[in-house]
Amino acid sequence: MPLSNTLRGIIAMVLSGITFVSCDSFLKLLVAEVPPLQALVLRGASAAIWCLALLVIMGQIKQLPKAFGLWTVLRSLAEVVAVTAFIIALAKVPLADITAIYQVAPLLVLAGASFFWGEHVGLLRWLLIGLGLAGALVVAQPGSEGASPFALLGFITAVASAVRDLLSRKTPGDTPPLVITFTVIIAVLVAALIINRLFEHWVPVTPTLALYGLASGFFVMLGHVFVYMAFRLTTARAVAPFYYTFTLIAVVFGAAFFGEWPNALAILGILMIIACGLGVLFYEERKPAS
Repeated sequence: MPLSNTLRGIIAMVLSGITFVSCDSFLKLLVAEVPPLQALVLRGASAAIWCLALLVIMGQIKQLPKAFGLWTVLRSLAEVVAVTAFIIALAKVPLADITAIYQVAPLLVLAGASFFWGEHVGLLRWLLIGLGLAGALVVAQPGSEGASPFALLGFITAVASAVRDLLSRKTPGDTPPLVITFTVIIAVLVAALIINRLFEHWVPVTPTLALYGLASGFFVMLGHVFVYMAFRLTTARAVAPFYYTFTLIAVVFGAAFFGEWPNALAILGILMIIACGLGVLFYEERKPAS
């Protein structure tokens, strides 16, 4: 039986979570050795190479001029703000705290979709989204250090990410996802390089650091492709709750690769996240097509 667009969009969002968390895992290794914006430069250079190669292989290089459309550029600028705020906060605020703050992004996407695009959200979806948000907070368990002024950058990340995802619906439908992704990658790379040159000291890059950069760039490229596809395939209200799978995936990766095992509260939060996602999927698949 063919998959519905809603289910395809949800699968794309979950895949974006896997690839973005993979990217963040290598980025975490990078930030431990180099300044935050240099880590973004290394990631961006790698992602640009990977993405450009795929554009050539897939014969989409001729469509690069579409990357300079108004909505595409605005979407890229929103990502620049989001990722810059996140990487600076990551150097000053515990990862659990900044992740918990970032989890308000799905709520902002739903609110924005309702206000700007006229999408009906409904009480049940709000309740399920609230359950997912509560679960994410329980998993992350933000501590008192979340009151740091740098934690405010997490809210900037959430707002900018929500704007980015809402703008996905306004980009031309005939623009290939890889072209959209390349635009974002170049925008972030240029911004990170400028800020690095102005405010940071460049650390010599060892072969190990270069490998981390190549891996993080590859996964961030895939992540942007998947998240763009998610918001193009179906409505924001259907896929926004599955942002919470990022937290679940991060817990799994943390346990597998960094020895960070979830406690009882985190397990409770994971179950809440799963319940939220399954509830939205069940509701979306059962409601009549409009």
